[in-house]
Amino acid sequence: MSLRFIAKDPNTDGANCPPVWIDEEKQEIVMQGWTVDEATRAECLKTGSIPGSEAVVRLPMRMVAAIREACDAADGATVQ
Repeated sequence: MSLRFIAKDPNTDGANCPPVWIDEEKQEIVMQGWTVDEATRAECLKTGSIPGSEAVVRLPMRMVAAIREACDAADGATVQ
């Protein structure tokens, strides 16, 4: 696996904050976030199931720039 670090939450205190990476080999964006509460999970389930191999996580809106950067990197020449 070859994860390329993009950014962490810009308001982090440096410990266990939501980061975002791209996996150049698998051509995927990888994000770490806060797990959701049962009410949020129930709301998400209204649009379909959540397989055991997947999770719903929360990322703060202030991470939009980092997510865009990850999308741009994933769409770039290094990832086909």
